[in-house]
Amino acid sequence: MTTIGTVVGRLVTWIDRLMPPGPRRDALTGELATHFGDDDSPVTPAGCAEVERRAWTVSRHVALIHEPASPADLPDGSSPPPENDREPAWPPPDPADVRRRAGGVTEVRRLSDGTGLVRVDSLDAVGLAQPYLDAAFTMLRGAERIVLDLRANGGGDPATVALIAGWLLGDTSVKLSDVVYRTHTRQWWTPDRPPGTALRQDAWVLVGPGTFSSGEALAYHLRSHGRVTVVGTTTPGAADHVLPVRLAPTVLAHVPNASVVDAVSGGNWEGSGVAPDVECPPERALDVACQLS
Repeated sequence: MTTIGTVVGRLVTWIDRLMPPGPRRDALTGELATHFGDDDSPVTPAGCAEVERRAWTVSRHVALIHEPASPADLPDGSSPPPENDREPAWPPPDPADVRRRAGGVTEVRRLSDGTGLVRVDSLDAVGLAQPYLDAAFTMLRGAERIVLDLRANGGGDPATVALIAGWLLGDTSVKLSDVVYRTHTRQWWTPDRPPGTALRQDAWVLVGPGTFSSGEALAYHLRSHGRVTVVGTTTPGAADHVLPVRLAPTVLAHVPNASVVDAVSGGNWEGSGVAPDVECPPERALDVACQLS
């Protein structure tokens, strides 16, 4: 029988392997080991949820997903041990699935007052999502103002964050962030655009409890550059990058492997979330944004 203590022990080992060293990593592994290291109860959905809640005090992006076992699972029920040089990786996106979802663009329309609204519910791989996103933002040309609805955006590709941010931050490439890994740092910049093609109208971003991870990053970076007014309620606060690691036949974990440093603020939204400039219930955020103009 796989126990919570066994799963958490594997999780702590992977955190030590993947997460950049420092006080946050030490706090996360210490919190988990202290509360669950000797837990001999069987793995259940409730047990996984309790481990998540403890982990979220340090890293809001940690997840333990309890799912049915499969005969195809690895023989020992876990991912290769940390001594193995192979890093975990996200599976490649299904192009057909991205096309079915129009690259995460679920709504584009011009409101009666001239507002141009685009709703983006996911940030799919930029190579697949870009045609849909470019089409959506092109339709906002000539709008009186722009509203970007991220209230249901669960995150995704940082390159897609940069693509969307570029539509609003200007034709010249702008630095968004440094993403700090154990062994290196990666910079994220908006792409250079053809002169005169970026959107210049006043812009609002709608956020709420369903805005997560890279969805939060997009709102945070746009606001830190002074480009948008954020409307809604504070987001969950998941700023770490994560990788998928199987800890048991029934448990898939999301393990932090990098942290974000915004190019303007020098910080991020981990734990605190993206707080709105104008607070209101998420279901009223669109109406409130339109009234602000």
